Amino acid sequence: MSIALRMVKKNWQLYLIILPSLVYLIIFKYVPMAGVQIAFKNYMVTKGIWGSDWIGFKHFVDFFHLPIFWRVIKNTSLLSLYSLLIGFPAPIILALALNELKNGVFKRAVQLVTFAPYFISTVIMVSIIMLFLSPQLGFIHLLADKFGFPAENIMSKPEYFKTVYVLSDVWQFTGYASVIYIAALAGVDPHLYEAAKVDGASRFQRMIHIDLPSLMPTAVILLILNAGQIMNVGFEKVYLMQNAINVGASEVISTYVYKMGLVGANFSFSAAVGLFNSIVNLLLLIVVNYVARKNSETSLW
Repeated sequence: MSIALRMVKKNWQLYLIILPSLVYLIIFKYVPMAGVQIAFKNYMVTKGIWGSDWIGFKHFVDFFHLPIFWRVIKNTSLLSLYSLLIGFPAPIILALALNELKNGVFKRAVQLVTFAPYFISTVIMVSIIMLFLSPQLGFIHLLADKFGFPAENIMSKPEYFKTVYVLSDVWQFTGYASVIYIAALAGVDPHLYEAAKVDGASRFQRMIHIDLPSLMPTAVILLILNAGQIMNVGFEKVYLMQNAINVGASEVISTYVYKMGLVGANFSFSAAVGLFNSIVNLLLLIVVNYVARKNSETSLW
């Protein structure tokens, strides 16, 4: 204990720097955890969190027996896996392509164009999607009409919802996500490229045998983190893209919790659904981290 106090006194400036972040975590992340108990209670505003009656796992059982349960789970998992399958390799491919560009002006222009959509708010992004896909004014409709294809209201087709969501995500976030991979490629030893050139390796072979292995530790860590968020499909974008026609394919856990909790004022039930979702994410994170640790030298712990 005395050694720890001496270390704190010796490096008090460093501890002072991290103090605001520590206070933020305690106030906004750890203290609210006490409210999770309403998932096991029949929460009533008049009685408060501590005074409400304890009912155990009733809300969880009710959720598991609802007809909508499997539909919500399926929509959430399929949309997340689809996003992971398409969106995860996209920034890696972009980073590898940018790393091969020798024209500095063109390279910076591509980075700017691909990075800019990240700064568009979710509301504006969904508005852009709606305008693009409008059956009257959207350029997708005009393009289809130009080539003789029948015009369709894509946003009213449930089977197209996941594809529109994922591809728009790729457009918006690929440039931003590629930055970390570009930084990793910048740290590759130039002597490796020179040795590969001497051995007669082509640009594609250098990419496969030097660039990709250099990106693997970063990619594995990000894959583990993404796996821990598989059941957390972004609420705002899904909710804004949702309508009465495509709700069968677009209803995910986050939108269901919102409708049940805030709109329907069923706070205990929505808390139980949200807690179930968080537990599933935690289990997925642990499993993927275990598999990564067993099959590579990279893992979170």
